[in-house]
Amino acid sequence: MTGAHQDRSNRALARIESALARIETAAKAAAQRPAEADLQRLQKRHDTLRAAVQESLGQLDLLIDGAQA
Repeated sequence: MTGAHQDRSNRALARIESALARIETAAKAAAQRPAEADLQRLQKRHDTLRAAVQESLGQLDLLIDGAQA
């Protein structure tokens, strides 16, 4: 193999390794992000819990007001 051919091969391998590193980094980042469906499910659950807490607090307010009267 000639020196020029070896240089081209080395540069090509370096580019391939660099691309592979970028792909691995992107795959790890994607795996750490919740899927859109998961976010929607969590938002719905959050909204349901928030409504339940607000209702409970309203009932507590009525009980406190009744006890103070």
